[in-house]
Amino acid sequence: MSTSHKAHCLILPFQGQGHINPMLQFSKRLQSKRVKITIALTKSFLKNMKELPTSISIEAISDGYDDGGLHQAGTFVAYITRFKEVGSDTLSQLIQKLANSGCPVNCIVYDPFLPWAVEVAKNFGLISAAFFTQNCAVDNIYYHVHKGVIKLTPTKNDEEILIPGLSCTIESSDVPTFVISPEAERILQVMVNQFSNLDKVDWVLINSFYELEKQVIDWMSKIYPIKTIGPTIPSMYLDKRLHDDKEYGISVFKPMTNECLHWLNHQPINSVVYASFGSITNLEAEQMEELAWGLKNSNNNFLWVVRSTEESKLPNNFLEELKLTSGNNKGLVVPWCPQLQVLEHESTGCFLTHCGWNSILEAISLGVPMVTMPQWADQPTNAKLVKDVWEIGVRAKQNEKGIVRREVIEECIKLVMEEEKGKLIRENAKKWKEIARNSVDEGGSSDKNIEEFVSKLVTKS
Repeated sequence: MSTSHKAHCLILPFQGQGHINPMLQFSKRLQSKRVKITIALTKSFLKNMKELPTSISIEAISDGYDDGGLHQAGTFVAYITRFKEVGSDTLSQLIQKLANSGCPVNCIVYDPFLPWAVEVAKNFGLISAAFFTQNCAVDNIYYHVHKGVIKLTPTKNDEEILIPGLSCTIESSDVPTFVISPEAERILQVMVNQFSNLDKVDWVLINSFYELEKQVIDWMSKIYPIKTIGPTIPSMYLDKRLHDDKEYGISVFKPMTNECLHWLNHQPINSVVYASFGSITNLEAEQMEELAWGLKNSNNNFLWVVRSTEESKLPNNFLEELKLTSGNNKGLVVPWCPQLQVLEHESTGCFLTHCGWNSILEAISLGVPMVTMPQWADQPTNAKLVKDVWEIGVRAKQNEKGIVRREVIEECIKLVMEEEKGKLIRENAKKWKEIARNSVDEGGSSDKNIEEFVSKLVTKS
């Protein structure tokens, strides 16, 4: 270990942008506290990258599907099974290689979607830290499924479910949803298996902050050595202590940065609805149509991210009509955009979101109120917290066919953007923005936890 570094952490994310970004941001925080970082990414993931971070050392491992990763594997189960086998081997080889090159690793920070990393860490006598990219409330629900206390099978009626550690009762439409299919059940199994060997790890790090989820964190801390270290978004949007940390630096898509920002610069303050469903959500054509007209009919200007693979689902002539009626002034549709810069922009008044946890943390950190349209997995639970616990948004409810109708979308946007009720939501959003920033600033709850993690690494290394 060089004298300038206190310790060396090997970071093993699950290979998806939503999982890699938070771990990458945590790594930058560690690096600023003089911890050496190596991130292990799969060859298949590295092939698809449009940009990679320059400030952090990246090493390749294999998931057994070097040409196409998950897509090549065909099913999630095949992918996870082979990744365990080939990943364990190639990760072990990497640890050996780093040791031989005079830079031995002393801790593995891993995504619990890949619980086999704990065994690899134990084989080498390394410290292990699980890094949950979802919030503590969702982790708590999966923990109770793991323990057999609750089952996550979708039910028709909205029965109330009481979950120990959660501050509110939740209904069946608020718990993580997985369509009933063998593939989805196996994905759920992966969520639940995150806890299969968690009692063997030294640290459990959670991408949230203490003030946001006090009650559930206190409850879970009695079982696991939990530390919140979030929000894991670039420092220049929060405490501004890492001056070169302006973006994640990793992207599967190329954002239309100039076009988006130029358009926003010409819109009135707080007037724009920003709509995005993240990097993997696929909407039904019928839902796309309702969303398109809901946005247009709300009479607010909108910036909507529609990935190129989704564009064919837009209503006929929708884009042409937008151009004709307003020369794109009313609405701009782009394949990808620089989300942090859009949320930070003074013209943005609300965020229509699928409720992926990273998107919500960004909105909280930048004080933007939300209209939520959760699709699956942890998103319904996140939407529940946004609406009822933190009171920083409203939920656009689906009908019995699982579609959110245009009138509902329009009504929700108006609620947040215009009406008196939206005032409280907007004030709460400002309040949480302040608390989020303080948590990662010097002496804040997450900053203290990161400091403690680093100091323990140093005493054990």
